[in-house]
Amino acid sequence: MYAVRRWSVRHARGMEIFYAAVERLFVALHPVWSRIGYGRLEKPVALAEKVFKGFMFDCQMCGQCALSSTGMSCPMNCPKNLRNGPCGGVRANGNCEVNPDMRCVWVEAFEGSQRMVEGKQLIKVVQFAVDRRLQGRSTLLKIARDKSAGAPAAAGAGVKP
Repeated sequence: MYAVRRWSVRHARGMEIFYAAVERLFVALHPVWSRIGYGRLEKPVALAEKVFKGFMFDCQMCGQCALSSTGMSCPMNCPKNLRNGPCGGVRANGNCEVNPDMRCVWVEAFEGSQRMVEGKQLIKVVQFAVDRRLQGRSTLLKIARDKSAGAPAAAGAGVKP
């Protein structure tokens, strides 16, 4: 998984394009989701997100995805769960102080964001604290519901997934 996660960061621009397309599709399908019922869709969509995002990004399913603002590097993979930048213990080689065999999630986030169009600005957006009540929930359904209702996209994450 770690190798795939690193690949996703190296190909952050392609992932940004793919994510934007998936988000547009989910928002466009809001009438369908409403008719079926968002509550009924939560488990199967969250499961699909967990499988795909878990494989590609080592996603921890916080329910407040910030991948598009963190260079496709999931900040929840930080052993300290830091959502707004690295701690003071990043090693000189860019590795984590807690897990020396792993690159710092935030070093990767910055590198990935520089490959993205919107990511260059979105990495500067302050992320809200994680709302643990959303753990395991679908971010895509939340975005579809929020955007269709006119609410800010991915409230609690600051940006789209």
